[in-house]
Amino acid sequence: MGFAVTRTSKSLVVPTSPTPAGETLRLSSLDRVPGLRHLVLSLHAFDGATRVDAAVGEGEVAASPARVVREALGKALVDYYPFAGRFLEPEVEGGEVRVACTGEGAWFVEAMAACSLEDVKHLDHPMVIPKEELLPEPSPDVPALDMPLMMQVTEFTCGGFVVGLISVHTIADGLGAGQFINAVGDYARGLPKPRLSPVWARDLIPDPPRMPAPPPKLELLDLREFTVDLTPDHIAKAKSDFFVSMGQRCSAFDVCVAKTWQSRTRALRLAGRLADDHPVHVCFFANTRHLMLAGVAEGFYGNCFYPVTVTCSSAEVAAGEVVDVVRAVRDAKARLAGDVARWAVGGFAQDPYELRFTYDSLFVSDWTRLGFLEADYGWGAPTHVVPFSYHPFMAVAVIGAPPAPKIGARVMTMCVEEAHLPEFRDQMNAFAAGK
Repeated sequence: MGFAVTRTSKSLVVPTSPTPAGETLRLSSLDRVPGLRHLVLSLHAFDGATRVDAAVGEGEVAASPARVVREALGKALVDYYPFAGRFLEPEVEGGEVRVACTGEGAWFVEAMAACSLEDVKHLDHPMVIPKEELLPEPSPDVPALDMPLMMQVTEFTCGGFVVGLISVHTIADGLGAGQFINAVGDYARGLPKPRLSPVWARDLIPDPPRMPAPPPKLELLDLREFTVDLTPDHIAKAKSDFFVSMGQRCSAFDVCVAKTWQSRTRALRLAGRLADDHPVHVCFFANTRHLMLAGVAEGFYGNCFYPVTVTCSSAEVAAGEVVDVVRAVRDAKARLAGDVARWAVGGFAQDPYELRFTYDSLFVSDWTRLGFLEADYGWGAPTHVVPFSYHPFMAVAVIGAPPAPKIGARVMTMCVEEAHLPEFRDQMNAFAAGK
């Protein structure tokens, strides 16, 4: 069944007050990592039942979600004025991309859906409405990668709405984008200013010398999607097993990474893809504000992370218990401070930010602690957040949350080819069932 979505308005939202005009901002060494010049897409569903802070007088009509978000966005763009600018390409080869603070605004689309959120299962997997209908169509006048932010608010017949967000990773990491969206929410709820003041401070990010390197080899992979929910009880059981075995605590993230990596490795080995001594890798991205930005970490919204890579033989990952793989993940996390300090002074022969995109590498992104699950435009927190962090050249697992009222963790993957999907699915489903 198809559900019609009609876009009713497309325009630029400019800052509601004057912002620094003509300023050109330099980006940090991490912002300028070539692989970050890409679009980050996500959908945020709100049931919209009651606007908890609305004071609607007699004879007045309550403001629509699209209008509320649009007005709040204009206010937030005053504080976060680089989001209202444009990326400025380098004038010479090898130069730096910068942000021109033009104040031209963010692209904003309003839309109406001819159905309720219940009709589309609150965007639960598998989605019955194409994501392209709920994400903003780019402005015809500006290349999508030159505009830091685009939004679409789609209102449904039930009163609920979906915010479709597209941002360029170059200007903000996940925490930074979540911070900005919460600022929009603060204004939407009537606060006079965001609860967290933004900090630019890109010059504080270390900028060690880099060895010239060829661009990464990108081999297109024919990957399949698979999604599974892990209950709090099953995650707690794995955490308890780790504590009993190792005498240490671990996180739900550690468990999700370890089991996904192990299940994938077992699936590849069963198909004869990996020999016992073949190295396999899992990479995730750790927030490093506490290590790189002493004293100004709060409010910083630029890229500030470090790629943590764990490498083991395929036999070690596949044959061991989950607690053994969790230990490998935690050992790598324990090296974070030392690795960041070493990178900051140019201590690595190979840049750790130059990632290798091969089929024996799994990349994991955690969307549970970025702030998106707490963003509130006046109708409460979202019932569901759906990220789309997939690229055809990298095997990816995204850790998120299932739609409310479900609890636990949702692991959304596009990380195995068709031949390896059945075993990977069986391994993950068995863990989800507590086996």
